This record gives sequence, structure tokens and C-alpha cells, in this order.
Amino acid sequence: MLKQRTLKSLTQAVGVGLHSGQRVEITLRPAAPDTGIVFRRVDLPQVVDIVMSAAAVTDTRMASTISSGTAKVSTVEHLMSACAGLGIDNLYVDITAEEVPILDGSAASFVFLLQSAGIELQNAPRRFIRLLKAVEVREGTGENEKWARLEPFHGFKLRFEIDFHHPAVDSSGQSVEFDLSTGSYARDIARARTFGFTKDVEMMRANGLALGGGLDNAIVMDDYKILNADGLRYDDEFVKHKMLDAMGDLYVIGKPLLASFSAFRSGHALNNKLLRELLSRSDAWEVVTFEDDRLAPAGFAQPAQAW
Repeated sequence: MLKQRTLKSLTQAVGVGLHSGQRVEITLRPAAPDTGIVFRRVDLPQVVDIVMSAAAVTDTRMASTISSGTAKVSTVEHLMSACAGLGIDNLYVDITAEEVPILDGSAASFVFLLQSAGIELQNAPRRFIRLLKAVEVREGTGENEKWARLEPFHGFKLRFEIDFHHPAVDSSGQSVEFDLSTGSYARDIARARTFGFTKDVEMMRANGLALGGGLDNAIVMDDYKILNADGLRYDDEFVKHKMLDAMGDLYVIGKPLLASFSAFRSGHALNNKLLRELLSRSDAWEVVTFEDDRLAPAGFAQPAQAW
């Protein structure tokens, strides 16, 4: 039986929120089978649990934000991406503020935290959402066109294309493909950092955003070049970060997808719109388990290896 996974022990980190600039403590704890990934606002007078689901996403401006009543947690996508890449099904995320710490701007720190805690197999079948029919969402036309699509596939692979008109981005790869069965998430995707432009950062800070952002947790560019002294971690780091985000945005559905994902200029809003479109079409998907590990797609049978 292909089993669900959680952590062997708890692990903790302290950082600042990218947009709020607030100090935040995060504790990742094991959870029982079929718990899913649950964010817990432990700083409130009464602890509020927010169970991860596509419907829990209530804001997609600049990041993916989840809510329950008046409690919210923003910028969940990097941690969710790490959980997707390592195959974590059940997890409690205790957090002391309303934004997940940005750490180094990628998912690498979360991968390190999860792997240092150890991954434990649980005595319950891992449940997948298997695509039966293609589902697509589109917005805009011409130069403003963007789209995202899920298609049936025995496994999980992604193709993402960006279209930024900037010298530093134009000289890097603007499309990337990743297949979970042949690639290593920790090696190939997790280290890609978020990025922004100095003119946008100045505008965002004037509006109370990006208060925790800087050269130590983002790729920052002026009108012509990258300002980070150490350059890029990948030749195609920009598009890889968009794929990292997409993996996190898709994993909020609550189960791993058996599908092929492709997108052009998509972002948090369109990724979530795609999930909601999928869930609204009961004929386009089914939930499956694998009693025989050998029948599961390659890349899912073994916990992801360390670096």
C-alpha cells in the first residue's frame, strides 16, 4: 500500500514575513492520517485552525492567503510547495503571525526543515486526485493572455512559461518542464527565489507591502540588471520560481494530483481558479489509492531523497 506521510518529529524556524516585516515563529508538527495540512494561529486568544483546501484560499494578491473566519495566514505557497515536492500529506503548522516567514525567499529552507524532522510513513492509504478530463482556465487576450491547464497523466509533471520584458529575465530561460518521476524537487526547483523590481518594491512599501523583503530573500532587479551580488542560483531561476509557486498553489487542493499541468503567465489567482474549476466538474476527476506500490506512478512510491 502506498502510505500517507507525516513528520517523525517537530521542527521550528523563526523569520520575518515578506510583506508584513513582522517577526514570526513557525513550528511544523506531525499529524494523524487524514488530517491534511492544517495551519494554526497560535498567537490569537483562541487558537484558530485553518484546514488547507482550495476553498480556504481567500486572497491571491501578491501571495496565496488562506482564511477561516477573521483569522488568516498569507504567503503559504513556498511551504506548500515543499510539502508537495517531498510528499507530506499530514502536518500541523503552528504560526505566531498572519504571514509565513519568507526565510531565504525559496522553498529550500522548508525542505531542509521537513527533511531534518524526518518523514514517517503512516498506516493509511495515500489518496490522489486523478484527472479524467482536461480542465483549463483562461484570462485576457493578446499580450494580456494567460492560461493554466490540467490534463490526465499517470504521474505529476509541470510545464511553465513566463513572458517578462526585462534584460535580465530575457537572457535567462523563460520556460521550464519538471517531471516528479525523473527530477529531484529539492535539487531542481526548491532553491528558486522570489523576485521583484526596485520600482515595484518602492511602490509596495509605500502601500505597506514587501516590508520584510531584501537582497537576502529575493532576486531584486533595477531596469537593466540583477542587483544581487551572488547572481542567480539557476540559469532559469525566474521561471523555476513561478513553477515552485504553482506546485504550492496546486497542493492546496488537499491531495496530490495525478495530472500534467501547463501554464502561460499564470499566477496565484489563476492557479486557484483552475483548482476551483476542476472541483466543480465531478466528471473530470476521481480519488484513487494504490494498494500495490508497483502500480503507483514513478516518483511517488519512495519519499523524496535528501539533497
